[in-house]
Amino acid sequence: MTVISWIILGLLAGAIAKFLLPGRDPGGLVGTTLIGIAGAFIGGWISARWLDHPVSKDFYDGATWAAAIGGSLVLLIAYRLLFGNSRD
Repeated sequence: MTVISWIILGLLAGAIAKFLLPGRDPGGLVGTTLIGIAGAFIGGWISARWLDHPVSKDFYDGATWAAAIGGSLVLLIAYRLLFGNSRD
């Protein structure tokens, strides 16, 4: 997969993570999108490094999507814990 496809995957993973974890985010749409992109990269890296599942070159690989969504969820939760009260 190219960097562009990881960015597209990250955008979609961020949207799915937001759907799975609804509520007000401190960064709004832009922050959630950036978290999704970063989560896709981090989830793919963790999957390849420690879970012994190399990143597939296929965009439609379920494990790649799971890693991207999982990374996005972890980053979104961490972001809410760190900056959750900034929009109150």
